[in-house]
Amino acid sequence: MTWWQGVLITLAGLWAGTINTVVGSGTLVTFPVLVALGYPPVTATTSNAVGLISGTIAGAYGYRHELHGQRDRLIRYATASMLGAVGGAMLLLLLPHGAFEVVVPALIGIAVVLVVAQPLLVKRIRPRTGAPHSAPLLYVLIFLIGVYGGYFTAAQGVLLIGVMGLLLADSLQRLNAFKNALAAVVNLVAGAIYAVIAPINWPVVAVLAVSSTFGALVGAKIGRKLPPTALRVVIAVIGVAALGRFLTE
Repeated sequence: MTWWQGVLITLAGLWAGTINTVVGSGTLVTFPVLVALGYPPVTATTSNAVGLISGTIAGAYGYRHELHGQRDRLIRYATASMLGAVGGAMLLLLLPHGAFEVVVPALIGIAVVLVVAQPLLVKRIRPRTGAPHSAPLLYVLIFLIGVYGGYFTAAQGVLLIGVMGLLLADSLQRLNAFKNALAAVVNLVAGAIYAVIAPINWPVVAVLAVSSTFGALVGAKIGRKLPPTALRVVIAVIGVAALGRFLTE
């Protein structure tokens, strides 16, 4: 790694850490940068996942106040995410690299629609269904997003916000806090597996770990101050940008 490559990866890590905490999709910044610098796609994916672990943990810590009193729920959701992450990490090592990328645009598009339309959908659906904090569907979807996150972490935050926003009667800020915690679980579990059995570029990991942590702390300060409407707009814009990147690749 040359000095200018280190600077470029540092800047990408700072931005990824910031937007991961506010919304998600930080991988859409760091992954293309690593590939453009010549790192093989699988190595870029695994090194990126391990390098962003500290950033996702810092982002979850920054939202700790929104999770006060939610320990039991967080443990249940995190268990589903953890199991999904294990499956996703194994799929990365077993399946062709482009297998999941075929469905990624559809998943992101659905998530963006859910986020934007959440207020209207909640009015139509929640009066009949209630707010199923322990509904099987919620755990199945969190598990599946964990599988996706363990395979290719980009935009898992948008997916989580979209699903939880529809099924849970919580503020958008609390949902964002859950999203950060679950993303941290997925990255930690998948990263631990990658570190043992997958190709890793450790200098890249070190640069991303430091820069994404600083970015996450900044992102937490920004995200926690955004009103629900503004946060929803930011999520939608980044989600659409993520969708556009995948469609043009």
